[in-house]
Amino acid sequence: MATVAFHTLGCKVNHYETEAIWQLFKAEGYDRVDYEATADVYVINTCTVTNTGDKKSRQVIRRAIRKNPDAVICVTGCYAQTSPAEIMAIPGVDVVVGTQDRVKMLQYIEQFKEERQPINGVGNIMKSRVYEELDVPAFTDRTRASLKIQEGCNNFCTFCIIPWARGLMRSRDPKEVFKQAQQLVDAGYKEIVLTGIHTGGYGEDMKDYNLAMLLRDLEHVEGLKRIRISSIEASQITDEVIDVLRHSKKVVRHLHVPLQSGSNTVLKRMRRKYTMEAFAERLEKLRDALPGLALTSDVIVGFPGETEEEFMETYNFIKDHKFSELHVFPYSKRTGTPAARMDEQVDEDVKNERVHRLIALSDKLAKEYASLFENEVLEVIPEERFKEDEDSGLFVGYTDNYLKVVIPATEEMIGEIVRVKITKAGYPYNEGQFLRVVEDMNELESAIV
Repeated sequence: MATVAFHTLGCKVNHYETEAIWQLFKAEGYDRVDYEATADVYVINTCTVTNTGDKKSRQVIRRAIRKNPDAVICVTGCYAQTSPAEIMAIPGVDVVVGTQDRVKMLQYIEQFKEERQPINGVGNIMKSRVYEELDVPAFTDRTRASLKIQEGCNNFCTFCIIPWARGLMRSRDPKEVFKQAQQLVDAGYKEIVLTGIHTGGYGEDMKDYNLAMLLRDLEHVEGLKRIRISSIEASQITDEVIDVLRHSKKVVRHLHVPLQSGSNTVLKRMRRKYTMEAFAERLEKLRDALPGLALTSDVIVGFPGETEEEFMETYNFIKDHKFSELHVFPYSKRTGTPAARMDEQVDEDVKNERVHRLIALSDKLAKEYASLFENEVLEVIPEERFKEDEDSGLFVGYTDNYLKVVIPATEEMIGEIVRVKITKAGYPYNEGQFLRVVEDMNELESAIV
Protein backbone atom coordinates (compact mmCIF):
# COMPACT_ATOMS: atom_id res chain seq x y z
CA MET A 1 0.00 0.00 0.00
CA ALA A 2 1.31 3.44 -0.92
CA THR A 3 2.10 5.76 1.98
CA VAL A 4 1.85 9.56 2.32
CA ALA A 5 3.31 11.89 4.97
CA PHE A 6 2.27 15.50 5.60
CA HIS A 7 3.99 18.52 7.09
CA THR A 8 1.99 21.69 7.66
CA LEU A 9 3.49 25.11 8.29
CA GLY A 10 1.54 28.22 9.22
CA CYS A 11 -2.04 28.93 10.12
CA LYS A 12 -5.25 27.08 11.01
CA VAL A 13 -6.44 27.29 7.41
CA ASN A 14 -3.37 25.36 6.28
CA HIS A 15 -4.01 22.71 8.92
CA TYR A 16 -7.59 22.43 7.72
CA GLU A 17 -6.48 22.09 4.11
CA THR A 18 -3.90 19.42 4.94
CA GLU A 19 -6.74 17.38 6.45
CA ALA A 20 -8.75 17.94 3.25
CA ILE A 21 -5.82 16.84 1.06
CA TRP A 22 -5.42 13.75 3.26
CA GLN A 23 -9.07 12.87 2.51
CA LEU A 24 -8.20 12.86 -1.23
CA PHE A 25 -5.26 10.49 -0.65
CA LYS A 26 -7.32 8.28 1.65
CA ALA A 27 -9.97 7.88 -1.04
CA GLU A 28 -7.23 6.59 -3.36
CA GLY A 29 -6.19 3.94 -0.84
CA TYR A 30 -3.12 5.64 0.65
CA ASP A 31 -1.96 5.03 4.20
CA ARG A 32 -0.89 8.03 6.30
CA VAL A 33 2.47 7.84 8.10
CA ASP A 34 4.41 10.21 10.32
CA TYR A 35 6.50 12.85 8.57
CA GLU A 36 9.66 11.47 10.16
CA ALA A 37 8.97 8.05 8.65
CA THR A 38 9.91 6.93 5.14
CA ALA A 39 6.95 7.56 2.82
CA ASP A 40 6.23 7.15 -0.90
CA VAL A 41 4.80 10.67 -1.13
CA TYR A 42 5.58 13.73 1.00
CA VAL A 43 3.19 16.67 0.95
CA ILE A 44 4.54 19.93 2.38
CA ASN A 45 1.89 22.60 2.97
CA THR A 46 3.86 25.85 3.08
CA CYS A 47 3.50 29.29 4.64
CA THR A 48 4.67 32.62 3.26
CA VAL A 49 3.36 35.14 5.77
CA THR A 50 6.94 36.20 6.63
CA ASN A 51 10.32 35.74 4.97
CA THR A 52 11.05 33.23 7.76
CA GLY A 53 7.98 31.25 6.64
CA ASP A 54 9.59 30.83 3.23
CA LYS A 55 12.89 29.77 4.76
CA LYS A 56 11.27 27.22 7.11
CA SER A 57 9.27 25.83 4.20
CA ARG A 58 12.46 25.29 2.18
CA GLN A 59 14.12 23.50 5.12
CA VAL A 60 11.17 21.12 5.52
CA ILE A 61 11.15 20.37 1.77
CA ARG A 62 14.86 19.51 1.83
CA ARG A 63 14.35 17.29 4.88
CA ALA A 64 11.81 15.18 2.99
CA ILE A 65 14.10 14.87 -0.05
CA ARG A 66 16.92 13.63 2.20
CA LYS A 67 14.60 11.23 4.00
CA ASN A 68 13.61 9.37 0.86
CA PRO A 69 15.20 10.52 -2.42
CA ASP A 70 12.88 8.14 -4.33
CA ALA A 71 9.68 9.62 -2.89
CA VAL A 72 7.43 11.98 -4.81
CA ILE A 73 7.85 15.41 -3.21
CA CYS A 74 4.74 17.53 -3.53
CA VAL A 75 4.70 21.15 -2.34
CA THR A 76 1.51 23.18 -1.88
CA GLY A 77 0.21 26.19 0.10
CA CYS A 78 0.97 29.90 0.14
CA TYR A 79 4.71 29.88 -0.55
CA ALA A 80 4.06 27.50 -3.45
CA GLN A 81 1.51 29.98 -4.78
CA THR A 82 3.69 33.11 -4.56
CA SER A 83 7.08 31.59 -5.53
CA PRO A 84 6.61 28.39 -7.58
CA ALA A 85 9.83 28.97 -9.54
CA GLU A 86 11.87 29.21 -6.31
CA ILE A 87 10.45 25.88 -5.17
CA MET A 88 10.84 24.18 -8.56
CA ALA A 89 14.52 25.19 -8.42
CA ILE A 90 15.09 22.94 -5.38
CA PRO A 91 16.52 19.67 -6.78
CA GLY A 92 14.17 16.83 -5.84
CA VAL A 93 10.87 18.75 -5.86
CA ASP A 94 8.47 16.92 -8.20
CA VAL A 95 5.03 18.55 -8.01
CA VAL A 96 4.06 22.10 -7.05
CA VAL A 97 0.42 23.09 -6.50
CA GLY A 98 -0.61 26.50 -5.10
CA THR A 99 -3.63 27.41 -3.00
CA GLN A 100 -6.16 26.14 -5.54
CA ASP A 101 -6.58 23.01 -7.71
CA ARG A 102 -5.54 20.82 -4.77
CA VAL A 103 -7.95 18.20 -6.13
CA LYS A 104 -5.55 17.74 -9.07
CA MET A 105 -2.65 16.79 -6.80
CA LEU A 106 -3.08 13.02 -7.12
CA GLN A 107 -3.44 13.26 -10.87
CA TYR A 108 -0.16 15.26 -11.02
CA ILE A 109 1.56 12.64 -8.87
CA GLU A 110 0.49 9.86 -11.26
CA GLN A 111 1.60 11.99 -14.22
CA PHE A 112 4.98 12.55 -12.58
CA LYS A 113 5.45 8.83 -11.96
CA GLU A 114 4.92 8.16 -15.66
CA GLU A 115 6.86 11.06 -17.18
CA ARG A 116 9.46 11.73 -14.45
CA GLN A 117 9.28 15.46 -15.29
CA PRO A 118 8.65 18.02 -12.48
CA ILE A 119 5.17 19.57 -12.71
CA ASN A 120 4.27 23.17 -11.91
CA GLY A 121 0.52 23.23 -11.37
CA VAL A 122 0.32 26.80 -10.01
CA GLY A 123 -2.18 29.07 -11.74
CA ASN A 124 -2.99 32.79 -11.43
CA ILE A 125 -4.80 33.01 -8.08
CA MET A 126 -6.10 36.51 -8.83
CA LYS A 127 -8.36 35.02 -11.49
CA SER A 128 -10.05 32.62 -9.07
CA ARG A 129 -13.59 33.69 -8.31
CA VAL A 130 -15.07 30.46 -6.96
CA TYR A 131 -14.47 28.86 -3.57
CA GLU A 132 -12.70 25.51 -3.96
CA GLU A 133 -14.71 22.84 -2.14
CA LEU A 134 -12.52 20.66 0.06
CA ASP A 135 -14.34 18.34 2.42
CA VAL A 136 -13.14 17.39 5.89
CA PRO A 137 -15.54 14.95 7.57
CA ALA A 138 -13.25 14.53 10.60
CA PHE A 139 -9.85 15.56 11.96
CA THR A 140 -6.96 13.35 12.93
CA ASP A 141 -6.05 15.01 16.20
CA ARG A 142 -8.49 17.60 17.41
CA THR A 143 -11.44 18.04 19.71
CA ARG A 144 -12.29 21.38 18.13
CA ALA A 145 -13.07 21.02 14.48
CA SER A 146 -12.26 23.83 12.07
CA LEU A 147 -14.76 24.59 9.36
CA LYS A 148 -13.44 26.74 6.54
CA ILE A 149 -16.08 29.13 5.27
CA GLN A 150 -14.19 31.49 2.97
CA GLU A 151 -10.98 32.03 1.05
CA GLY A 152 -8.93 35.09 0.07
CA CYS A 153 -8.89 38.74 1.16
CA ASN A 154 -9.54 42.08 -0.56
CA ASN A 155 -7.81 44.29 1.99
CA PHE A 156 -4.22 44.63 0.77
CA CYS A 157 -2.79 45.90 4.08
CA THR A 158 0.70 47.28 3.44
CA PHE A 159 2.45 44.64 5.58
CA CYS A 160 0.67 41.63 4.13
CA ILE A 161 1.40 39.28 1.22
CA ILE A 162 -1.69 37.11 1.74
CA PRO A 163 -3.96 38.45 -1.05
CA TRP A 164 -1.17 37.48 -3.49
CA ALA A 165 -1.00 34.01 -1.96
CA ARG A 166 -4.72 33.42 -1.54
CA GLY A 167 -6.44 35.64 -4.09
CA LEU A 168 -9.57 37.71 -3.56
CA MET A 169 -12.52 37.10 -1.24
CA ARG A 170 -14.55 33.97 -2.10
CA SER A 171 -17.29 32.68 0.20
CA ARG A 172 -18.28 29.05 0.55
CA ASP A 173 -21.80 28.06 -0.42
CA PRO A 174 -23.92 28.19 2.79
CA LYS A 175 -25.48 24.81 1.99
CA GLU A 176 -21.98 23.26 1.94
CA VAL A 177 -21.06 24.98 5.22
CA PHE A 178 -24.22 23.68 6.88
CA LYS A 179 -23.74 20.19 5.46
CA GLN A 180 -20.17 20.00 6.70
CA ALA A 181 -21.08 21.40 10.13
CA GLN A 182 -23.64 18.60 10.52
CA GLN A 183 -21.07 16.06 9.33
CA LEU A 184 -18.57 17.22 11.96
CA VAL A 185 -21.16 17.05 14.74
CA ASP A 186 -22.14 13.55 13.58
CA ALA A 187 -18.45 12.63 13.83
CA GLY A 188 -18.56 13.62 17.52
CA TYR A 189 -17.40 17.24 17.63
CA LYS A 190 -19.23 19.51 20.07
CA GLU A 191 -17.46 22.71 19.02
CA ILE A 192 -16.78 24.11 15.57
CA VAL A 193 -14.36 26.94 14.79
CA LEU A 194 -15.36 28.92 11.71
CA THR A 195 -12.17 29.74 9.91
CA GLY A 196 -10.86 31.32 6.73
CA ILE A 197 -8.31 33.80 5.45
CA HIS A 198 -10.59 36.73 6.26
CA THR A 199 -13.33 34.86 8.10
CA GLY A 200 -15.48 37.83 9.09
CA GLY A 201 -15.68 38.88 5.44
CA TYR A 202 -17.91 35.90 4.70
CA GLY A 203 -20.70 36.85 2.31
CA GLU A 204 -19.16 40.14 1.13
CA ASP A 205 -19.07 38.65 -2.37
CA MET A 206 -22.66 37.37 -2.19
CA LYS A 207 -25.82 39.18 -3.08
CA ASP A 208 -28.36 38.18 -0.45
CA TYR A 209 -26.40 36.40 2.24
CA ASN A 210 -23.91 37.40 4.94
CA LEU A 211 -22.09 36.23 8.07
CA ALA A 212 -24.97 37.11 10.41
CA MET A 213 -27.32 34.94 8.34
CA LEU A 214 -24.84 32.07 8.32
CA LEU A 215 -24.51 32.23 12.12
CA ARG A 216 -28.28 32.23 12.40
CA ASP A 217 -28.57 29.19 10.15
CA LEU A 218 -25.86 27.29 12.04
CA GLU A 219 -27.98 27.56 15.21
CA HIS A 220 -30.06 24.78 13.61
CA VAL A 221 -27.24 22.25 13.33
CA GLU A 222 -28.52 19.31 15.34
CA GLY A 223 -26.26 18.49 18.30
CA LEU A 224 -23.82 21.38 17.85
CA LYS A 225 -23.01 23.00 21.19
CA ARG A 226 -20.48 25.72 20.41
CA ILE A 227 -19.64 27.95 17.47
CA ARG A 228 -16.42 29.95 17.65
CA ILE A 229 -15.35 32.51 15.04
CA SER A 230 -11.60 32.24 14.52
CA SER A 231 -11.17 35.94 13.73
CA ILE A 232 -13.31 38.91 12.76
CA GLU A 233 -12.38 42.49 11.85
CA ALA A 234 -13.98 45.33 13.83
CA SER A 235 -15.49 46.68 10.60
CA GLN A 236 -17.24 43.33 10.05
CA ILE A 237 -18.93 43.33 13.44
CA THR A 238 -22.12 44.86 12.09
CA ASP A 239 -25.17 45.65 14.21
CA GLU A 240 -26.78 42.60 12.61
CA VAL A 241 -23.88 40.36 13.71
CA ILE A 242 -24.09 41.81 17.24
CA ASP A 243 -27.82 41.10 17.32
CA VAL A 244 -27.19 37.47 16.36
CA LEU A 245 -24.50 37.15 19.05
CA ARG A 246 -26.83 38.64 21.65
CA HIS A 247 -29.51 35.99 21.01
CA SER A 248 -27.39 33.01 20.00
CA LYS A 249 -27.38 29.89 22.17
CA LYS A 250 -24.28 28.54 20.43
CA VAL A 251 -21.85 31.31 19.49
CA VAL A 252 -19.38 31.52 22.38
CA ARG A 253 -18.56 34.73 24.27
CA HIS A 254 -15.08 34.96 22.85
CA LEU A 255 -14.03 36.97 19.82
CA HIS A 256 -10.65 37.46 18.25
CA VAL A 257 -10.63 40.96 16.76
CA PRO A 258 -7.29 41.94 15.15
CA LEU A 259 -6.21 45.40 16.28
CA GLN A 260 -2.68 45.52 14.74
CA SER A 261 -2.19 49.04 16.14
CA GLY A 262 -4.03 51.37 18.49
CA SER A 263 -2.79 54.49 16.73
CA ASN A 264 -4.74 56.11 13.88
CA THR A 265 -1.57 57.33 12.16
CA VAL A 266 -0.02 53.84 12.16
CA LEU A 267 -3.31 52.30 10.99
CA LYS A 268 -3.29 54.68 8.05
CA ARG A 269 0.23 53.60 7.08
CA MET A 270 -0.88 49.97 7.43
CA ARG A 271 -3.86 50.73 5.20
CA ARG A 272 -6.26 49.27 7.79
CA LYS A 273 -9.87 50.20 7.23
CA TYR A 274 -10.92 51.59 10.62
CA THR A 275 -10.11 54.27 13.15
CA MET A 276 -9.61 53.69 16.86
CA GLU A 277 -12.84 55.59 17.57
CA ALA A 278 -14.81 53.21 15.34
CA PHE A 279 -13.07 50.19 16.90
CA ALA A 280 -13.89 51.37 20.44
CA GLU A 281 -17.53 51.99 19.49
CA ARG A 282 -17.87 48.40 18.16
CA LEU A 283 -16.31 46.98 21.34
CA GLU A 284 -18.76 48.87 23.49
CA LYS A 285 -21.75 47.46 21.57
CA LEU A 286 -20.27 43.95 21.68
CA ARG A 287 -19.76 44.01 25.43
CA ASP A 288 -23.27 45.21 25.94
CA ALA A 289 -24.54 42.22 23.92
CA LEU A 290 -22.17 39.67 25.47
CA PRO A 291 -21.39 40.36 29.13
CA GLY A 292 -18.18 38.64 30.22
CA LEU A 293 -16.89 38.60 26.63
CA ALA A 294 -13.28 37.45 26.17
CA LEU A 295 -11.62 39.68 23.63
CA THR A 296 -8.34 38.51 22.14
CA SER A 297 -6.33 40.32 19.49
CA ASP A 298 -3.25 40.56 17.28
CA VAL A 299 -0.85 43.49 17.51
CA ILE A 300 2.11 44.37 15.31
CA VAL A 301 4.80 46.28 17.18
CA GLY A 302 7.47 48.44 15.54
CA PHE A 303 5.71 49.00 12.24
CA PRO A 304 7.83 51.32 10.01
CA GLY A 305 7.83 54.84 11.44
CA GLU A 306 6.20 53.84 14.77
CA THR A 307 7.18 56.46 17.36
CA GLU A 308 7.17 55.98 21.13
CA GLU A 309 3.99 58.14 21.23
CA GLU A 310 2.24 55.94 18.66
CA PHE A 311 3.29 52.81 20.54
CA MET A 312 1.91 54.30 23.78
CA GLU A 313 -1.41 55.02 22.03
CA THR A 314 -1.60 51.29 21.26
CA TYR A 315 -0.52 50.33 24.79
CA ASN A 316 -3.10 52.59 26.44
CA PHE A 317 -5.91 51.57 24.11
CA ILE A 318 -5.33 47.90 24.99
CA LYS A 319 -5.10 48.69 28.69
CA ASP A 320 -8.26 50.84 28.69
CA HIS A 321 -10.32 48.34 26.70
CA LYS A 322 -9.17 45.37 28.76
CA PHE A 323 -8.37 42.83 26.08
CA SER A 324 -8.15 39.37 27.62
CA GLU A 325 -5.07 38.18 25.70
CA LEU A 326 -2.83 39.40 22.89
CA HIS A 327 -0.73 37.82 20.19
CA VAL A 328 2.16 40.28 19.88
CA PHE A 329 4.36 40.27 16.79
CA PRO A 330 7.41 42.44 16.15
CA TYR A 331 7.00 43.85 12.64
CA SER A 332 9.01 41.78 10.19
CA LYS A 333 9.72 42.83 6.62
CA ARG A 334 7.89 40.79 4.04
CA THR A 335 9.57 41.11 0.65
CA GLY A 336 7.09 42.25 -1.98
CA THR A 337 4.92 44.34 0.36
CA PRO A 338 4.78 48.18 0.46
CA ALA A 339 5.77 48.27 4.16
CA ALA A 340 9.06 46.49 3.44
CA ARG A 341 10.03 49.42 1.22
CA MET A 342 9.02 52.13 3.70
CA ASP A 343 11.64 54.44 5.19
CA GLU A 344 12.06 54.69 8.95
CA GLN A 345 12.26 50.97 9.69
CA VAL A 346 12.28 50.63 13.49
CA ASP A 347 15.44 49.39 15.19
CA GLU A 348 15.27 45.72 16.32
CA ASP A 349 16.21 46.57 19.93
CA VAL A 350 13.41 49.13 20.15
CA LYS A 351 10.97 46.62 18.65
CA ASN A 352 11.91 43.91 21.13
CA GLU A 353 11.68 46.22 24.10
CA ARG A 354 8.16 47.28 23.02
CA VAL A 355 7.15 43.67 22.43
CA HIS A 356 8.17 42.80 26.00
CA ARG A 357 6.17 45.70 27.41
CA LEU A 358 3.07 44.61 25.55
CA ILE A 359 3.46 40.95 26.48
CA ALA A 360 3.76 41.98 30.15
CA LEU A 361 0.54 43.99 29.77
CA SER A 362 -1.17 41.06 28.04
CA ASP A 363 -0.20 38.70 30.92
CA LYS A 364 -1.55 41.17 33.47
CA LEU A 365 -4.84 41.64 31.58
CA ALA A 366 -5.20 37.87 31.07
CA LYS A 367 -4.86 37.29 34.82
CA GLU A 368 -7.36 40.07 35.58
CA TYR A 369 -9.87 38.63 33.13
CA ALA A 370 -9.47 35.08 34.49
CA SER A 371 -9.89 36.30 38.08
CA LEU A 372 -13.44 37.46 37.23
CA PHE A 373 -14.38 33.79 36.94
CA GLU A 374 -12.81 32.40 40.11
CA ASN A 375 -15.38 30.24 41.94
CA GLU A 376 -17.72 30.37 38.93
CA VAL A 377 -19.07 27.22 37.31
CA LEU A 378 -18.18 27.07 33.61
CA GLU A 379 -18.32 24.51 30.85
CA VAL A 380 -15.09 22.99 29.61
CA ILE A 381 -14.34 20.61 26.74
CA PRO A 382 -11.26 18.60 27.79
CA GLU A 383 -8.86 18.32 24.83
CA GLU A 384 -5.73 16.49 25.95
CA ARG A 385 -3.63 15.38 28.88
CA PHE A 386 -1.83 18.14 30.78
CA LYS A 387 1.55 18.11 29.00
CA GLU A 388 3.52 19.41 31.96
CA ASP A 389 2.58 16.37 34.01
CA GLU A 390 1.37 13.51 31.81
CA ASP A 391 0.80 11.03 34.67
CA SER A 392 -1.13 13.34 36.96
CA GLY A 393 -4.61 12.47 35.64
CA LEU A 394 -5.00 16.14 34.73
CA PHE A 395 -6.45 17.27 31.42
CA VAL A 396 -6.56 20.65 29.68
CA GLY A 397 -9.54 22.18 27.95
CA TYR A 398 -11.21 25.48 27.11
CA THR A 399 -14.27 27.21 28.46
CA ASP A 400 -16.61 28.97 26.03
CA ASN A 401 -14.85 32.26 26.90
CA TYR A 402 -11.46 30.75 26.08
CA LEU A 403 -10.03 30.24 29.54
CA LYS A 404 -7.57 27.36 29.56
CA VAL A 405 -8.49 25.11 32.46
CA VAL A 406 -6.63 22.19 34.02
CA ILE A 407 -8.93 19.62 35.63
CA PRO A 408 -8.79 16.05 36.88
CA ALA A 409 -10.57 14.03 34.17
CA THR A 410 -10.45 10.78 32.19
CA GLU A 411 -9.77 9.86 28.56
CA GLU A 412 -13.53 9.30 28.06
CA MET A 413 -14.22 12.96 28.82
CA ILE A 414 -12.11 14.23 25.92
CA GLY A 415 -14.38 16.09 23.52
CA GLU A 416 -17.34 16.05 25.94
CA ILE A 417 -18.75 19.10 27.71
CA VAL A 418 -18.14 18.99 31.46
CA ARG A 419 -19.16 21.41 34.18
CA VAL A 420 -16.22 22.74 36.14
CA LYS A 421 -15.81 25.07 39.08
CA ILE A 422 -12.84 27.41 38.63
CA THR A 423 -11.02 26.98 41.95
CA LYS A 424 -7.95 29.04 41.12
CA ALA A 425 -7.75 31.63 38.38
CA GLY A 426 -4.41 32.22 36.67
CA TYR A 427 -2.60 32.51 33.39
CA PRO A 428 -1.84 30.64 31.18
CA TYR A 429 -3.78 28.03 33.18
CA ASN A 430 -6.73 28.10 35.54
CA GLU A 431 -7.33 25.25 37.96
CA GLY A 432 -10.74 23.67 38.03
CA GLN A 433 -12.71 21.11 39.96
CA PHE A 434 -14.74 18.65 37.90
CA LEU A 435 -18.46 18.66 38.76
CA ARG A 436 -20.14 16.51 36.10
CA VAL A 437 -20.62 15.79 32.42
CA VAL A 438 -23.40 17.78 30.77
CA GLU A 439 -25.74 15.38 29.04
CA ASP A 440 -28.12 17.43 26.96
CA MET A 441 -28.76 20.91 25.71
CA ASN A 442 -31.85 21.65 27.85
CA GLU A 443 -29.99 20.87 31.02
CA LEU A 444 -27.21 23.10 29.75
CA GLU A 445 -29.55 26.02 29.22
CA SER A 446 -31.21 25.75 32.59
CA ALA A 447 -27.81 25.39 34.23
CA ILE A 448 -26.07 28.39 32.70
CA VAL A 449 -24.68 30.40 35.56
